Amino acid sequence: MKFLLLFIQSVWLIASTLHLSASSNPARLNPLIATDSASSSIANFIFNSLVKYDESGQNIVGDLAESYRFLSPTVIEFKLRQGVKWHDGKPFSASDVLFTYQLIKSPKTITPYASDFRVIKAVTALDEHTVRVIYEKPYFKALEIWMMGIVPRHVLSRESDIMGSRFNTAPIGTGPYKLKNLEFSKQIVLEANPNYFEHRPKIDKIVFHVINDPMTRFLMLKSGQIDIDGLDPMQYERQLDKTFHHNFATLELPSHSYTYLGFNLRLQKFKDPRVREALSLAIDRKALIDLLFLHHGNICTGPFLPGSKGFNDQVKAPIRNLVKAKRLLKAAGYDANHPLSFEIATSNSNAIRPYAAEILQRQLLDIGVIVTLRVMEWQAFLNTVVSPRKFDAVLLGWSLSLTPDPYALWHSDSDVPGGFNLVGYHSKRTDRLIEKMESSTDPEKIAALQREIFESITRDNPYLFLVIPNEINVYSRSISGIKPTINGIWEDYIDWEKK
Repeated sequence: MKFLLLFIQSVWLIASTLHLSASSNPARLNPLIATDSASSSIANFIFNSLVKYDESGQNIVGDLAESYRFLSPTVIEFKLRQGVKWHDGKPFSASDVLFTYQLIKSPKTITPYASDFRVIKAVTALDEHTVRVIYEKPYFKALEIWMMGIVPRHVLSRESDIMGSRFNTAPIGTGPYKLKNLEFSKQIVLEANPNYFEHRPKIDKIVFHVINDPMTRFLMLKSGQIDIDGLDPMQYERQLDKTFHHNFATLELPSHSYTYLGFNLRLQKFKDPRVREALSLAIDRKALIDLLFLHHGNICTGPFLPGSKGFNDQVKAPIRNLVKAKRLLKAAGYDANHPLSFEIATSNSNAIRPYAAEILQRQLLDIGVIVTLRVMEWQAFLNTVVSPRKFDAVLLGWSLSLTPDPYALWHSDSDVPGGFNLVGYHSKRTDRLIEKMESSTDPEKIAALQREIFESITRDNPYLFLVIPNEINVYSRSISGIKPTINGIWEDYIDWEKK
C-alpha cells in the first residue's frame, strides 16, 4: 500500500503542465459561435474539424475526415475516421457532421460563420462514416469551410437555446484536450484526452491564466509562470535581460493580422467619401510603426495577406498630406468653426491599441479633427459597442487568412446582426466582384478577382488599414518539439514535451 501511494505521488510530481495566458475570459467555448480570440484559441484544443491545413499552409489534409474526394465540381464526399470518441466516450459519426451543419444554418444560432455555408444545397450522411456535401454552384472555399469545429449531436440536440446553452462553458469535443475546470477571471484548465485518435498528448495539462493586465502577464512570463506568450516590441527591446534569453527562445514573423480604424458607415458624417479620405491622409502610418512597434512591423495597404496571390501590390500606402486632407474636409463642410468630431472606441485587451488610439487622436488634431477616446474591457466592448454597432469608429484588428473570404467582412449581405461587416460597408461593385470570385474554381481567376476586390475596398476607405505588426513569440526552452511554420508555432503540439 505504501509503495502504491509513493508511486501515485511520483506520477503526480512528474505530470507536465503548459502554462499560457488569456487576456480576457472566453465568451463561449462553442466553435460555432466563438468569435473572440480567447474563446477561439481555447476551443481549438477541444474540438476538431473535418479538414485542416498541413504544415506548409498550402495543402488541405484530413482531420476528423480520413480522406475526401471531389465527385464533381459541386460534390465532395468525406470518409470519416473510425473509432473517434467524444470526450464523454460516445462515438463520433456522420450524424454529428450533419447536425453541426444544421445548427450553423439554424436561425436560432447567431454566428458570422453561417455565411460560409450559404452555397451548400445539401449535406447527407450516407452511412456512419461517410458524408456527402452538394453545393449549389462551384465554390472557391468548398473545402476550407469544413475547418469549422464539429459539435456533438447527442449533447446539443436536446438544447432549445444554443446561444445560452451550458455547453458553451462546459464543452464536449473530440480534441486532444478536454475542459477540466473553468474559473472566470482566474484560470481555465485543460487535461490531455487519453483517447485522442492520434495519440494522447505528451503534455498532461494546459492552464490558461486569465490576466487582463498586460504588465502582470509580462511579469508572470519573466518569472517563468507562463511558458509561451507574445511580447510587444517595447518589452522585447528594452525590458528583457540575458537570463530571460537564456530561458526563452524567440521567433519573430510578420503576423497574419492587421490593425484598422473602422468607421460606422451608417452615420451621416462617415458616408461622405471625402471625409474618409481626409482622415486617411492625416495619418502617418510609419510613425505608428516606429512609435508603437519600434520598427517591428509594416504598413498595411489592404485586406489580404502580403505575399498571397490575392495581394495587390499596385495599391500603395497613403502618404500623409495635411494640406489635401484639410481641403477635403473643407469641401465636406468642416473647418475650424465647424470641426469634425467623433469617438474612437477600443479595448484594453490588446496592450498596444489604447496607445495607438492616442497617437491617432494627436495626428488627426493636425487637421482640426476632434477625437475622443473610449477604452473598455474586452467583453464589455464586445457586448455594448461592437455587437450592437454603437460606435463612431472602432480601433480593432482582423486576422489575415491564407485563403481569404471577403464575403464575411465586405459583402453587403454580411451587414446583419452577428455578421462580421461591422462597419456597414455596402458597395455594388465590390459585391459583384466577390460573387464572381466565389463562383470560380480557377485559382488564377480567383487571385485576379481578389486583387480587384483589394483595390475596390481600399479605394472606398471603409476602414483605414494601418499596420501589420510583427509577431514576437517567446517560448520556454524547457519545451521540446516546437516546429515553427507559416501557421505559427503550434504545429504538432501534441508531440511537445516539457522538462
